Amino acid sequence: MPCLYDPLKNHLLAALPTDVYARLSPYLESIPLPLGQVLCESGCELRHAYFPTDSIISMLYVMLDGASAEVAVVGNEGIIGIALFMGGETMPNRAVVQSAGHAYRLPGQMLKQAFHDSIALQHLLLRYTQALLTQVAQTAVCNRHHSLDQQLCRSLLLSHDRLPSDEMLMTQELIANMLGVRREGVTEAAGKLQAAGLIHYQRGHISILDRAGLEARACECYAVVKREYDRLLPAVGAQRSTLRSPAPGPSALN
Repeated sequence: MPCLYDPLKNHLLAALPTDVYARLSPYLESIPLPLGQVLCESGCELRHAYFPTDSIISMLYVMLDGASAEVAVVGNEGIIGIALFMGGETMPNRAVVQSAGHAYRLPGQMLKQAFHDSIALQHLLLRYTQALLTQVAQTAVCNRHHSLDQQLCRSLLLSHDRLPSDEMLMTQELIANMLGVRREGVTEAAGKLQAAGLIHYQRGHISILDRAGLEARACECYAVVKREYDRLLPAVGAQRSTLRSPAPGPSALN
């Protein structure tokens, strides 16, 4: 089984054709991603692509008054930096670390050149981009039409899919910023899930205790997003299903 810092813990990298991976691997740099670190700001030029392994990156839209809301999450299934190969060079969102861990960083120019040279890489990254766009669209629908409890379940399930264990490191303040709500609303919603025995949380640590229970409480938005990822990226989905390790037990959201 790959170690935590193996590039193949990122399922997109693991799904690359052998020749493409051999070309890119010498330029992949392992970096730590502490909770809350900003990888890129809206409108800033992208110099690197990031492939998370055991971390989760939240893509936030930030308003002029500082208010924010999450539009998508990226973890070990994906990449931060689609603008590099889509031709935009910049993103309209802020990318901030939602759950601490590690990622592999690749110079943007290397990714653009490999994308230009490899049809197989083009197909893989464009399918990923379509799946990501589905998540963005479904998040917008969910934030408009579903309750905060359902939104929190969706967010926890998407995060759980992108981590190698049942443990998460994220504060209530960060979750509130992601969902675009007040911290008190997150406290109440998370308290309901804990009282139902679905999660355990304390001081920035969340443990998923009953995934099936979370799925039962979530709206249809989570299932729509998951089906699209599985449909478009079957090789990535296969990687995801083989690399999860069991949780060490309940820990404790602040």
